[in-house]
Amino acid sequence: MKNIVIGSDHAGVELKSFLKDFLQSAGYSVSDIGTFSKESCDYPDVAQTLANNIKENPNNLGILICGTGIGMSIAVNRFNFIRGAVLYNNEVAKLAREHNDANVAILGARMFSKDENLEFLKTFLSSDFSNEERHKKRITKLS
Repeated sequence: MKNIVIGSDHAGVELKSFLKDFLQSAGYSVSDIGTFSKESCDYPDVAQTLANNIKENPNNLGILICGTGIGMSIAVNRFNFIRGAVLYNNEVAKLAREHNDANVAILGARMFSKDENLEFLKTFLSSDFSNEERHKKRITKLS
């Protein structure tokens, strides 16, 4: 079982709580790094905290949530050991893991319903890296 680190800005705090409840009920170990209110906060700070956690615990997976997913994606993908993917359908969620070995799922709370985002996340979590040589070679080039 993977440990999951989850964080959001103020736009994603409700979705984060919803997903955290699901993950815990499904038996995942979840570390919530905030934010914990709808008071405006800076998404780059949350993304950096999550990246630092994954650097220290490379087997962890991350989930980041903001309004669109774009800000969190830009912020967290600045770290060369992070492969964050904005999830916007199940095929993308599956291929992010299978082809890109994504270690951070990024969701847009204002773009999709809670249930749609949950489906994307379930697909992401149930998929694994294919370990094909062509994909491993490409991922190595990223770092």
